Amino acid sequence: MGEEKGKHMDFAFNTEQDLIRKTVREYAQKEIAPRVREIDDGRRIPDEIITGLAGMGLLGMTVSTDFGGAEADPVTAGVVAEELARADISCAVPTFYLVQAAWGYILDRYGRPGARQAILPAVCKGQAFLGIAATESDVGSDLAEMKTRAVKQPDGYLLSGEKMFISGVSEIIGQMPEGGGYVTLARTDPDQGTRGMSLFYVPLKDVAGVTTTAFEDWGRRGISAGGFTLDEVRIPGEYLIGQENRGFHLTMQGFDYARALIAVICAGTAMSALEQAVGHIRERKVFGRPVGSFQGVHFRLAEHWTRLEAVRLMGYRALWSCAREQSGAGPESSPESRFEISRWCAQAKLLGAQTAFEAINDAIQWHGAFGYTLDCPLELALKGVRSYWWAEGALEIMRVIVARELLGKETLARR
Repeated sequence: MGEEKGKHMDFAFNTEQDLIRKTVREYAQKEIAPRVREIDDGRRIPDEIITGLAGMGLLGMTVSTDFGGAEADPVTAGVVAEELARADISCAVPTFYLVQAAWGYILDRYGRPGARQAILPAVCKGQAFLGIAATESDVGSDLAEMKTRAVKQPDGYLLSGEKMFISGVSEIIGQMPEGGGYVTLARTDPDQGTRGMSLFYVPLKDVAGVTTTAFEDWGRRGISAGGFTLDEVRIPGEYLIGQENRGFHLTMQGFDYARALIAVICAGTAMSALEQAVGHIRERKVFGRPVGSFQGVHFRLAEHWTRLEAVRLMGYRALWSCAREQSGAGPESSPESRFEISRWCAQAKLLGAQTAFEAINDAIQWHGAFGYTLDCPLELALKGVRSYWWAEGALEIMRVIVARELLGKETLARR
């Protein structure tokens, strides 16, 4: 995972990353792991956990030090994500962390100075939430059909439309002291398809023309899901992110970053679940023998662990590609093209979400009927990783991305 040295492949984390892992693991296992059921049942990450993450410099840690971040590279951000996932197998805290890591980076890198100064310090202090709003009620991963519009005005833009199935709405409205908002994709030139989309920061709390709604998810309940409508909401020109009509490309870059983080979160969650299951199958006996002594169990355990190691490595490989691109602020500085990086990130998320779900499902099976009770905590992990089959792009879209890079764009059913 470290720096490339000639033709040598170095899979080691550097000293700083090892120290960060140790520190985050100690904190997360002590302060978060014992409260996972409380987080899920209460449908809320406790304020003291958010404050604790902020105090350790983990929220918005990918942001510039000028605004309170740590300028963490993607691999280091992945180390933190993995350890939070190992502690909170419901995936609520890791999701709270990852969206702000990925989209905080996008806002910091491409946002205008006034917006960065106004928004990012509160995010890094755990006082405001920052997320991504691209999905709409009747438009999932097919962003080409997006309807939200932004009309340019002398002093900014007027935004109208609807965003749905996004994380953090209730936190912004009712929990975070300074509210927060979303990196939001909208059409600025409807005739140009994805080439006519722009990216904006849209604050939610106490903003005229904004109406919010909340949903009741059946998993990962510690972080809220919902949506908002925009009725000619006035956004200052300073809140435009990047160049007008270049928003789709910046959004894809943010999604890539988030997808790679999701892969290591899936690995961390499922590995933690398997470790918990190992203790159980060592002790639980059937037909006079420990469950783990049966080949049908320990062969599956070996297969799941091996596949999760592959997911973990692929996730860090994708993050490494993102880091190489970020180090020069563009794909021209990377040994891989922007599309190749997208493929690595899509592969990692595709393999990660499916592999984690299958591993946790078997771990629950090994618990017998107890596995179907709420006293067995692994149901939290199963429902948590299942959310990643949709989050930051459905798995079907991951398959499209990978196939596109293997076969060429001309093979796509729709372009």
